[in-house]
Amino acid sequence: MQLPPEPVVFFKATTAICGPNDKLVIPKNSVKTDWEVELAVVIGKKASYIEEKDAQQYIAGYMLHNDYSERAFQLERSGQWVKGKSCDTFAPIGPFLATPDEISDVDNLRLWLTVNGKMMQDGTSKNLVFKIPFLISYVSQFMTLLPGDIISTGTPAGVGLGQKPEPIYIKEGDVIELGIDGLGTSKQVAVNWSN
Repeated sequence: MQLPPEPVVFFKATTAICGPNDKLVIPKNSVKTDWEVELAVVIGKKASYIEEKDAQQYIAGYMLHNDYSERAFQLERSGQWVKGKSCDTFAPIGPFLATPDEISDVDNLRLWLTVNGKMMQDGTSKNLVFKIPFLISYVSQFMTLLPGDIISTGTPAGVGLGQKPEPIYIKEGDVIELGIDGLGTSKQVAVNWSN
């Protein structure tokens, strides 16, 4: 996609949050469930209209996050991206929170993701379009951030939507594994939705 002039901001419902090794539930009527390894920053104290230079003092720590997306819900149906981002199990986080002192260089962390053992994403946080202090400051201009709020920062190349010659999407039985330097690894097995 073309780089945006400002960050694209969307919400994920709290019901999307799950453990790092919980199953990924492919939503009912989904045809384009996709993966996105991301570095997540966790807010440590109330933040409103903060300056970029002060953003560091509002960080509680960092986590591994898989920002699952249903691309048809997200991009092909009218309305906001939240529909394709907030399905149950679409936000596995962890396995732990690393405090800022535990991460020596947050702008130089390797992010990777495999599907069924095949490397799909292999990038670094130094390529983030918008750096973490800017993101915290930016979001705080529109809403108050509270302790425990999570901001996910963006994903490297290699999502299913961008595969050539045609996109690849998650199907039942797929095993998605991902990790970030200093933030551990996680693994989700895809299952179909059932009531």
